[in-house]
Amino acid sequence: MSNTNPARGMRDFLPSDVRKRNYVINIIREVYEKYGFEPLETPSVENLDTLTNKYGEEGNQLMFKILKRGEKLQQELSEGKITGENELTDLALRYDLTVPLARVVANYKNDLPKFFKRYQIQPVWRADRPARGRFREFYQCDVDAIGSGSMIVEAELISAVCEILDKLGFIDYTIRVNHREILGGIMKAAGVPPEKRAQALVIVDKLDKIGLNGIKEELLANDFNEESVRTITHQIENQISLLNSATNNYEYNLQILSATSSPAEESAGENMDSYWAAKKDLRQIVEHTKNAAARNHIKVDESLVRGLSYYTGAIFEINVTDLAGSLGGGGRYDGLIGMFGKEQISAVGFSLGLERILLIMEERGMFPADLTINSADVMVTIWNEETAGETLKLASELRQQNLRVLVYPEADKLGKQFKYADSINIPYVCILGKNELTENKVALKNMKTGEQETIDREEIAGKIK
Repeated sequence: MSNTNPARGMRDFLPSDVRKRNYVINIIREVYEKYGFEPLETPSVENLDTLTNKYGEEGNQLMFKILKRGEKLQQELSEGKITGENELTDLALRYDLTVPLARVVANYKNDLPKFFKRYQIQPVWRADRPARGRFREFYQCDVDAIGSGSMIVEAELISAVCEILDKLGFIDYTIRVNHREILGGIMKAAGVPPEKRAQALVIVDKLDKIGLNGIKEELLANDFNEESVRTITHQIENQISLLNSATNNYEYNLQILSATSSPAEESAGENMDSYWAAKKDLRQIVEHTKNAAARNHIKVDESLVRGLSYYTGAIFEINVTDLAGSLGGGGRYDGLIGMFGKEQISAVGFSLGLERILLIMEERGMFPADLTINSADVMVTIWNEETAGETLKLASELRQQNLRVLVYPEADKLGKQFKYADSINIPYVCILGKNELTENKVALKNMKTGEQETIDREEIAGKIK
């Protein structure tokens, strides 16, 4: 007997699951469009070279690659052209929505406006280890703004995300913000050579998973010297202490960003201009959101990394109290689009993790009570085969008046038809028997109270409503 479970890390979605998903997606779409973002969709499959080396080494390993197909594969095998795994594949499933966006902007730049604002809600695939809130196929809800280096863009994105979370009912979330150049300053202070800084940041990015001691051990295991490791972990420890003691986010942010000394001021020969520019960028983001709901949710966290290698500026991540990991994140990636063309184009984006949002909302009972009560407003019974045509006509009349109508698919005992309607929580049942047809009436049964009344046919829709 074959296994009927979906593939590991993948899921089936039953009707109630889809309704909840659509409820969240509709709110996300509504808010993004309110902020002037336009919809975009890209293929599920991309050329392998489009995705390779855009996400760092971990991304390359977690990509779902697609085997070459048919005659092409057989020919290359017979000619001995395939000598390893890399030659076996030429396509891959979409890993995220950002790199495909960069490809689209590079490809259609003459057809797009100077400032292109888009949102995209589609599934992506990663060959990751499944865990709570982590799957191999999952939806991302991305919003990106292309063409401007202004921090107003970051502020708008953060404000839109906060509005979405507020509308969904979240109150205890924090949007942590940092800047890649601030992290660069910490690496300089620690005396980490430029060629090893990316590796160090990948390790620091594991803070939520392995803790401070785990970071220390992994840095030492990767041949970072003890003094560098001590400086890096000391900076992280200080940041965690400041975060935990902060009560008013806005005042805390200004305090952090008003510091007049840098972590690398004693590092001889290091230019810190980019560090101070990063501080200025973050201060502008904080100031631009001070009159929005985001004011109370933004928190500068200089230990935040976000490991994707394409980030160049401000980075952000959403955290809630009872979820290890994040509800979403993003940042500025001014260099990515230029990888597909000659022109460097400014870009910044935010991605919401739909699966984790759904998980937390389910666990906390945050969905509206009437969201999954029933699949239809009314069910129409089939009295017998001779009256089936009139039953379908009645269903059509009710649908034209914006009612959701389910037709029982065959003539059966009325008791069985009532039982079925009750099992799927349909509140009303219409009975169109011979007497009702003769008198141009409909019998209407309230499934909650059990009461039944006969009503003129033209009045039935109003009664149900």
